[in-house]
Amino acid sequence: MNAGKRFTEECARELREAISGAGGNEVFAAAYLNADGRIGRISVNARGNESAVPAIYDLDENGMPDVLIHNHPGGYLVPSDNDLLIAARAAEDGIGSYIVDNDVTQIYVIAEPVRSKKQVKLQADKIISQLEEGGAIAARLPVYENRSPQLELMRLIITAFNEDKLAAAEAGTGVGKSFAYLLPALSFAMLNNERVVISTATITLQQQLFEKDIPLVNSALPKPVKAVIVKGRGNYLCIRRLNDMLNQTQTDLDFNGKEAEFNAIAEWSRTTNTGERSSLSFTPDEELWSRVCSDADACMGMRCHAREDCFVMKLRRTAADARILVVNHHLLFADLAARHEGAGYGGTAVLPPYQRVVIDEAHKIENSATSFFAGEFTCPGLFRHISRLFRQRGTQRSGLIVRLLGRIYSHSNPHSDGADKAKKTEADGEMDWWRQAVEEIYDAAIELNRQALELCGESPFRLLPAQEKLINERLLPPLENIRRLLFRFTEKATLLAESAEENKEEDTARDDLIWELRSALRRLQKICDVCGHFIDYHDHPLEAIWIERRRYSGGKEWAAFNTAPVSIAEQLKEALFEANKTVVCVSATLTVSGAFDYWTSRTGITRALNKDGSLKTVLNGEYSSPFLYERTVLTAIPADAPEPNDRNFQRFVDEAVFRLAEASGGSTLALFTSFESLNSAFHSAAPRLEAAGIRCLRQGDDDRSRLLKTFINDESSVLFAADSFWEGVDAPGGTLRLVILCRLPFKAPNDPVFEARCENLERQGGNPFMELSVPEAVIKFRQGFGRLIRRSSDSGAVVLLDSRALRKRYGSIFLQSIPKTRYCFEGIDTVVKKTGLWVSG
Repeated sequence: MNAGKRFTEECARELREAISGAGGNEVFAAAYLNADGRIGRISVNARGNESAVPAIYDLDENGMPDVLIHNHPGGYLVPSDNDLLIAARAAEDGIGSYIVDNDVTQIYVIAEPVRSKKQVKLQADKIISQLEEGGAIAARLPVYENRSPQLELMRLIITAFNEDKLAAAEAGTGVGKSFAYLLPALSFAMLNNERVVISTATITLQQQLFEKDIPLVNSALPKPVKAVIVKGRGNYLCIRRLNDMLNQTQTDLDFNGKEAEFNAIAEWSRTTNTGERSSLSFTPDEELWSRVCSDADACMGMRCHAREDCFVMKLRRTAADARILVVNHHLLFADLAARHEGAGYGGTAVLPPYQRVVIDEAHKIENSATSFFAGEFTCPGLFRHISRLFRQRGTQRSGLIVRLLGRIYSHSNPHSDGADKAKKTEADGEMDWWRQAVEEIYDAAIELNRQALELCGESPFRLLPAQEKLINERLLPPLENIRRLLFRFTEKATLLAESAEENKEEDTARDDLIWELRSALRRLQKICDVCGHFIDYHDHPLEAIWIERRRYSGGKEWAAFNTAPVSIAEQLKEALFEANKTVVCVSATLTVSGAFDYWTSRTGITRALNKDGSLKTVLNGEYSSPFLYERTVLTAIPADAPEPNDRNFQRFVDEAVFRLAEASGGSTLALFTSFESLNSAFHSAAPRLEAAGIRCLRQGDDDRSRLLKTFINDESSVLFAADSFWEGVDAPGGTLRLVILCRLPFKAPNDPVFEARCENLERQGGNPFMELSVPEAVIKFRQGFGRLIRRSSDSGAVVLLDSRALRKRYGSIFLQSIPKTRYCFEGIDTVVKKTGLWVSG
């Protein structure tokens, strides 16, 4: 075909000159179509040799390219298998593929581009009317309430979609933020055939959106939009890994008493349609599940012989065809990190490509992103990884290395008895080397753990220049020793895998072993990387690096070695806010004293740039709860409460919790900032409350979901809880009529990441207490306060036992950040009396 029909003259000349400049070798270009369908602009992205070139393309200021072009220097324009594979992948995103000769006079069209349509704008009034009285969605709700803040929030989100803008919105409890973002997101996806990612902090909210809210919105649309809930691959069974375990001997398996669980998983695998862990009738042991679940490091992809039955592959195919992906924050950040670190934004990384994101519970994205980019290892974890590779009990040896050596030596084809004996001697020598190497690693890890525990005592031990002498003498020698031994171990295991690969005979079992071996070695490499950060801690000033004590079942104590970035704002700015056209962030708690400054400074959203270097527009708005707090809520603070640093404070809390819970007849959520305080109050109050017929529940005595279910089902119960229960507890009605906040939720001053952030802020001339400590505590305080009122019919009291809210200048910031209510700032006796009357009335 004549290339002149597909190229403008200028672009043909530009590509011809690029090919000539590359010595006539292959070049790869991304191209963009003119209005007449011809290529009007090209970007040469890679240069190769006479037979190959890297296929590199990504988003630019005009979005994805329309066509991928490369040349065949010999003039033979028939596509290779690799050409077809790349073209097929690009075609999934509507991108065409051309091959040209070096003179750009002849062209072979592998795949036609799908001409991009002009973006269809959302009609705000039309969409909003669906949630007004008599509207399509309003009519489908069991109980309809007209919520003007919801409609205003929806208008902001529609603008963000229509104008390719960023948005940050605070929507108080009861605003109905889910429908406010779902209706625009699904409508935009339907009209423009674009993919939208909706991210939440929890799998619970994921499921609510997917199973309840999205179907309701879809039922009101002219054309339903395909939605898929996507969870991390660790939630799904890997058929290949399960079969591998089924084919092993009992010695190799080492179930640690979990044989019955494993057999139940194997039986379930024959009937499950999704392979999702949550569909099991029991909660599997974590260590056992980690050996059969899908794992990125262990995944063989298209090389896997079980790929046709792969649950993750099936999910990915479904997700590729969907226009709404419901994910959690961890999965979103796994995808963003992969793209930011080189996977690019044009194809599938962890998720299929997208340019529109809605983030619910956005107040959590800094912590979610930080935990994703953090590093950690413990000696029990190290032992687990090593045990997968090699373990010996008595004379019995097992593990991946033992099995791989067995296959290597069983396929050595000796030609004589002498050769057979020589091979056996060689194999025995190999086994002895691995046994000794493992013993040395175990001994070194025990010594490292001993030194680390002595350093951290009961509090975390941060690696700081001021501790250099102690670190150099006590910590670095055992760390360097364990890293040296792990390097030696992984190098030899890598050579073993390479040696096994030299045998070209088809051997599926051997190939699976090699893949699993490499997966385990990558985990050991990550441990080596963490060791490296500890050893070179001077070179990582923007990381918190610390050791903390962990208590395991049976009372055994082990040190945990941790690293975490001090700030994640730059990564979020580049990977999330700059890389996508629309990002909408919503939460009930984004502001402090009515300002977004704290949240925006931590996430980098206001520093995001357009492709031309200008600042991106960030829309923002506050949408107050429609609930009538002044009529339904009493906020009380005992003015005579001792301050938390007073030695009598805990005794005061213990007695106050009992008196308040008794006065309210139960129906109480008591929230603490430490388990030490929680346990003290529980032991003091629970016997007396139980004697009065009020059931007492405590975090840690049961699984979180079961504990919440028990609390919700028993309206007179009292739940004593800490950190994770300050948010995510939804107990409407008579179940919860009193929330006790035992202390303002300031981060512990010895929290390593928080401490490092404070130091970093101080170096920049800031005030860590007012710019970090107070804002972070205010947002958590607001979350705790928000547990009380979940429906318009709810009522009750929130009692804060920390008098600093009344006595300290910063206390007013906390009180100004919650809705206006009725107040009682008197002595504890009056607070107990008025709380009891208010709750019972």
